[in-house]
Amino acid sequence: MAKYSAEEKLKAVLRYLEGKESSIEIARSIGTDHAAIIKWTKQYRYNGAEAFIKRYTNYSAQFKLDVLNHMIEYGTSLNETAAIFGIAAPSTILQWRKQFETKGFDALQSKKKGRPSMKKETNKQSKIAPVEGSPEALQAEINRLRMENEYFKKVERLSSSQGKITKEDKVKVIYELRHKYSVKALVAFAGIPRSTYYDLVKKMNRPDPDAELKDDIQSIYEEHEGRYGYRRIRDELANRGQKVNHKKVQRIMKELGLKCLVRMKKYKSYKGTVGKIAPNILDRNFTAECPNQKWVTDITEFKLFGEKLYLSPVLDLFNGEIISYTIGSRPTYSLVSEMLDQALERLPAEHQLLMHSDQGWHYQMKQYRHALQSRGIVQSMSRKGNCYDNSVMENFFGIMKSEFLYLKEFESVEHFKQQLENYINYYNTKRIKAKLKLSPVQYRTQFNRAA
Repeated sequence: MAKYSAEEKLKAVLRYLEGKESSIEIARSIGTDHAAIIKWTKQYRYNGAEAFIKRYTNYSAQFKLDVLNHMIEYGTSLNETAAIFGIAAPSTILQWRKQFETKGFDALQSKKKGRPSMKKETNKQSKIAPVEGSPEALQAEINRLRMENEYFKKVERLSSSQGKITKEDKVKVIYELRHKYSVKALVAFAGIPRSTYYDLVKKMNRPDPDAELKDDIQSIYEEHEGRYGYRRIRDELANRGQKVNHKKVQRIMKELGLKCLVRMKKYKSYKGTVGKIAPNILDRNFTAECPNQKWVTDITEFKLFGEKLYLSPVLDLFNGEIISYTIGSRPTYSLVSEMLDQALERLPAEHQLLMHSDQGWHYQMKQYRHALQSRGIVQSMSRKGNCYDNSVMENFFGIMKSEFLYLKEFESVEHFKQQLENYINYYNTKRIKAKLKLSPVQYRTQFNRAA
């Protein structure tokens, strides 16, 4: 390709910017390819007419590093980076990058041109390894042993505090010892490439851009006592106005050693016959368009301090909120009737509601059925032995046991009841439901405001 003067390049760019001719047409008219026209135009846009003036090209190592950092930070291409910094050949930047990746910052230093002087040759000869047994050889061996001993001491100190040594830890030790011993000897002994050392030092001296986010993630994790995994923490951050990708939250949690403590539970069931007391009207349609449209209920059992305890809650399918609950040492009918009385106090008068349960004997009692009928509530029951028909309630029991029962330690039954009240309040008001991206109460409040 022919060489073009600064004036010829400028004329071609101005023709292209007028918009009357394409880059291909201009390139054909002056005997070059259209890519050259595009490159010259980029250079002109970033640096004006000065982009075509030949400059002194003995770039400093710091300038080269700045160019490489800009390309990494902003994701610019070789051509665009060359245009921004006024570098004639984009391949020059590629060469700098290869030098830095293989040999580190030292490789970016400019070498003096021409033949080496005789004096330098003499200096090289003087750097030949000393004769074995000579004072120089003994001193070199002493220095090597001191370096290794000091390196080991610092590495062992880190190892005892955190249990393992990472590449970053080795770099920290080398960085501390760099003024006393040769970096080349230290990295060779540590078994890491020099380019890796310089790259990590550069990162080490930068402020952590995620420091504030890490504090927020740690705070949310502790606030929810380890119950939140990375998805719920992502949702909580979003509720606080921080849009963060779930993969980034997962990576940071891994760095911080944070792991969700909740164990996922699965249940099995068998398909039975249709109940005779009430049909399965719900029919696994677990969605509701507004509060107090569909409620579900069930009873679960705990064993604590050698005693059995029974929990009877009622849950709103609209937002997963626990409307009311009772707990007792025996599964009597009063356990269910008291729960129902408390729940009905929150139900607006003449409100159409569907109440779903399994076929437990409590829900077949005449008193229970009469209490529903007197308020115009439609009763629905699961098929016999099929807990999938009431899986939302089963799911709540699994979550409650995993997040509360199995993670906490209790001093007495009374202490358990007190902590259970705190947990259900937390479940309703603070704990984010993944499907809603909000807590049940927050979701209901938002719906009521919009209505």
